[in-house]
Amino acid sequence: MRHHPKLIDQFGRTVDYIRLSITDRCDFRCVYCMSEDMTFLPRDEVLSLEECARLVRVFVSLGVSKVRITGGEPLVRKNALWLFEEVGQLQGLNELVLTTNGSQLEKQAVALKNSGVKRINISVDSLKPERFKKITRTGDLNKVLNGIQASIDAGFEGIKLNTVLMRGSNDDEAADLVQFAIDKKIDISFIEEMPLGEVDHTRNSTFVSNTDTLKLLQSKYLLTPSLETTGGPARYWRVANSATKIGFISPHSHNFCESCNRVRITCKGELYLCLGQEDKIELMPLLREFPHDDAPLIAAILGSMAIKPKGHDFDLKRAQPAVIRFMSHTGG
Repeated sequence: MRHHPKLIDQFGRTVDYIRLSITDRCDFRCVYCMSEDMTFLPRDEVLSLEECARLVRVFVSLGVSKVRITGGEPLVRKNALWLFEEVGQLQGLNELVLTTNGSQLEKQAVALKNSGVKRINISVDSLKPERFKKITRTGDLNKVLNGIQASIDAGFEGIKLNTVLMRGSNDDEAADLVQFAIDKKIDISFIEEMPLGEVDHTRNSTFVSNTDTLKLLQSKYLLTPSLETTGGPARYWRVANSATKIGFISPHSHNFCESCNRVRITCKGELYLCLGQEDKIELMPLLREFPHDDAPLIAAILGSMAIKPKGHDFDLKRAQPAVIRFMSHTGG
């Protein structure tokens, strides 16, 4: 494979990690991610799986070594497994990882492992079936718990739960979720709710700070700070006498932009240089206009580095969300 210049932005940060959404559709309707009645994109406005594979190949040729496939729910996309098999073998790609709601893992965990997926992040916001149903609006907790177990049995290198705590909804479950992770010998990350998309509650009233969550957990567990990183924005703490580490992703209380090494591609082929800003480059027209020539695509990607912003600015007290697009649109 011919190697091109690496992706380095105007602030000297090397971009070696992409998050690619392969669908805006999902079988859940989580309250902080979607509205109850979502309108999804028509098929021809969504990247084909072949276009997704081509994008990953080009980014890997530009020095990207970690690719996370997201959605919506990536595993509801028909033939998604083909994409994992196609890119899982790329030379230079060290880590192919997946973010999922876990609903399809019972059936697909083994095939995903065989395709080259190294790690899986599974979103779980409650261990109480009724409450889980309320938060996800359509989800079945049992299915997700079976999916987590299937992933453990399949032997992934890393399995991590992702949890968004919301005041008055599930903020009393932080310790229970950590205990569940410890019992399963897997990791867990707490993600502060982000002001993306118009949802049916005011985020200022539901926001739970990771600083508060950490304090609560420190009163129950012996935690030691860790310098470990998985290439993303999480700061980790190790739980004494366990195999579990707890991550905190804190876009509000701790801005982690100075070390940002990632960009996001939506299922429409929009290259977003920052989750919390609107700067983007449209890649789909280039994919379709030049089906056999990657040069225009490479030029656009290299050029995008000049507009990658220094950071995001999330302010919960704004009347409007910082960014109007839904989390499900940009990819989790």
